[in-house]
Amino acid sequence: MVDSEEDGCARVHHENPSPSHGRWVNRTIRTRLWIILDKAAKDHTSVDLQDLLLRLTFDNICGLTFGKDPETLSIDLPENPFANAFDSATEATLQRLLYPGFLWRLKKILHVGAERRLRKSLQVVENYMTEALDARKETPSDDLLSRFMKKRDIDGNLFPNTVLKRIALNFVLAGRDTSSVALSWFFWLVMNTTRVEEKIIREISAVLQETRGKDTQKWIEEPLTFDEADRLIYLKAALAETLRLYPSVPQDFKYVVSDDVLPDGTALPSGSTVTYSIYSVGRMKSIWGEDCLEFKPERWLSAGGDRFEPPKDGYKFVAFNGGPRTCLGKDLAYLQMKSVVSAVLLRYRLSLVPGHRVEQKMSLTLFMKNGLKVYLKPRQLVAPPKSAVSA
Repeated sequence: MVDSEEDGCARVHHENPSPSHGRWVNRTIRTRLWIILDKAAKDHTSVDLQDLLLRLTFDNICGLTFGKDPETLSIDLPENPFANAFDSATEATLQRLLYPGFLWRLKKILHVGAERRLRKSLQVVENYMTEALDARKETPSDDLLSRFMKKRDIDGNLFPNTVLKRIALNFVLAGRDTSSVALSWFFWLVMNTTRVEEKIIREISAVLQETRGKDTQKWIEEPLTFDEADRLIYLKAALAETLRLYPSVPQDFKYVVSDDVLPDGTALPSGSTVTYSIYSVGRMKSIWGEDCLEFKPERWLSAGGDRFEPPKDGYKFVAFNGGPRTCLGKDLAYLQMKSVVSAVLLRYRLSLVPGHRVEQKMSLTLFMKNGLKVYLKPRQLVAPPKSAVSA
């Protein structure tokens, strides 16, 4: 069996964590996210945290991929044609999965409805990719696109423009939606689970006391380095638990390229499709126990709570896929999410805007239908005692 095209796009592989990526993330947090959140806290106004996170990850991945910063995460929250076209194309693609094939093919021929929007959106995306590629050819840089332009295929040839554009587009798709959506659900779960929030704050504080001293002001002057973020074991467990309950890609399917038989004896004829719900797998009592619906990061830790221990069965948790197709960018995704979480929770206490409804959106990615509207209140930090740091 092979992955579906959507699966390949959703989990396209990031490179390993790099200093350049860390600089992009930290600069965006320091010069944009904090400014927007500080203003909202001071003015006692709400923000849509999901929208801000989407903008943050979009700016980061565009900078890392093209060396081009669209600056969508700015104080005035500008619209971006590429980002809008990207979203529109994703929504139109979903309709191809929901409705019979003949229906969307007919709309495509007649150039109407979702297929008309899809074609227009793809043209905007294509133009953006062409401009980015042309710019990199004139002035190569250290971004991912420039690196792939120097690579050669197995025959020793440079990649053609069409391939380079698809590579770059896949990086944007994987680097924007999945992390930001996971973070949105994480913040919502933490707001509703005080016990987990307190543990996360204690862990971050203990690490920063070791690396930056007891002056709590120094803890929030700069975002966490990747080395500091890498030490946050409980936070990683909380993020994994979020992805178990709210996987960024809730459903996946595989194409059967030749006749096969599943371990339980189910015959799979060539040309068929196997669909499975990642969302449902994460909520099954037979897999996760009677407390499967509980937000419980401890299930990811060793008995002593000092090590992150994923399930021994690599297919029990498939938010990052499994086996040889496990997302190569998994570690980078965790580090980026840890940096953002620390940057927000160390500075602010979050509370949901009264009356705001948090609902899932029907989409290829598990967005919140109405966003995540929150109020922010400055957090008072206290250095933990030495006993807590040692623990």
